[in-house]
Amino acid sequence: MGRPSQPRPSTSWASCPVHNGSLLLIVMLSSSAPLAAQVPTDLTRDRAEFATWLRTGPTSPFAAIALQRVGPGITLGPAGSDVVLERVPQVRVTESAGRITLDSAGAARVLPRNRVAPFGPYRLLPIGATGRVTLTVFGPPRDVTVPAYFPWLPAGVDTVELVPPATRGSVVLLTPEGADVEAGEAGAVTVGRFGTAVSLRVRRFPGATEDETDLEIYFRDGTSGQGSYPAGRFVSLEPLANGKYLLDFNRARNPFCAYSSVYPCPAPWAGNTIAARVEAGETYGKTK
Repeated sequence: MGRPSQPRPSTSWASCPVHNGSLLLIVMLSSSAPLAAQVPTDLTRDRAEFATWLRTGPTSPFAAIALQRVGPGITLGPAGSDVVLERVPQVRVTESAGRITLDSAGAARVLPRNRVAPFGPYRLLPIGATGRVTLTVFGPPRDVTVPAYFPWLPAGVDTVELVPPATRGSVVLLTPEGADVEAGEAGAVTVGRFGTAVSLRVRRFPGATEDETDLEIYFRDGTSGQGSYPAGRFVSLEPLANGKYLLDFNRARNPFCAYSSVYPCPAPWAGNTIAARVEAGETYGKTK
């Protein structure tokens, strides 16, 4: 997703490039809410680094120009192309047997999956499973808005058990960055700190390498459209030494469609709705 080698966000933004403005951003984020002093140091740092990456990252969602499924092939370049770009010749991007190729005037160039490739004044990032590759085109960052967060909520932190699914399988889902992936059914966790206990489905998303996976929960709650992003938010499960998992809603984040209309929004996961307001994590618009 534009940070060095990993196109997907995680609960840690430590891999984001840090610039001289990070310290100022940390101070701003630490003093933005009455309870901000209770925010753990690592989370304050991660939020500041994420804000810096949004402002300056070469594949920040604010730098995205277009996102299209490659399918049988798409063209980039002058008027009449599938993706119109100025100051570049027309090229065609295709995928065949998992190989992503950029063809220009008879010369072929392989585009590595999950890695940024230069293309004139633009950058190209192909991501997604074989047969479902999407290509995002980036220019310079623009219209950057630093994310805002609810005050730290102690009740938003819980230790939970992951109950395996009755039937293991997989489903094609959109990642927070709008890419199609095959996510495995990881099971469910029970959340009972916000009124009536709710069972939330957990999916295992592929990471940057074959050995990496992320346990993700896409959920909606009483703040959706009333302080947080209407389509919902993502939060990760972090494994603990005792076989249980840390579920911290203070680390809930918006999908990239909250930042740019270039990105499609993931569909809500059936049953993953908390009726109460979970006033923790990233906000959107005005909070009540």
